Amino acid sequence: MPVMAESASQNITIATSPERCFDVITAFEQYPEWAKDVKEAIVKSRDDAGRATEVEFRASALGRSTHYTLAYDYTGAPRSISWSMVKGDIMRAIDGAYTFAPSASGGTDVQYDLTIELVVPLPGFVKRRAEVRILNTIRELKARSES
Repeated sequence: MPVMAESASQNITIATSPERCFDVITAFEQYPEWAKDVKEAIVKSRDDAGRATEVEFRASALGRSTHYTLAYDYTGAPRSISWSMVKGDIMRAIDGAYTFAPSASGGTDVQYDLTIELVVPLPGFVKRRAEVRILNTIRELKARSES
């Protein structure tokens, strides 16, 4: 049975500048301080501008610890950042992006898109729980960016 990729999108308005949101998102080593599921983030490589291009994560997912490494693309910086998985243990693929746009209220409209393909299919109730956890990430970003 083929494993289908799971996609989730979320939009939120954060009461701060797009630059602040981008700075929080790209301070990978600080993720364990605010992203509940991230236990460790280690920058493996940086570009000439000093930005992390490859980051290894240890996170809790589906009741267990998981390791994965993401490669980051700054082509749209500082209005967007995207990533794809280099390697992972329980995922076959992870692709995602944040897009930051000034909002009418003076803050930032953030769009979070994520697609994950797991190595094994998940029961529906586990999938829904995972989606809730993933979408909590954007609320954690909001809290961190506004602090």
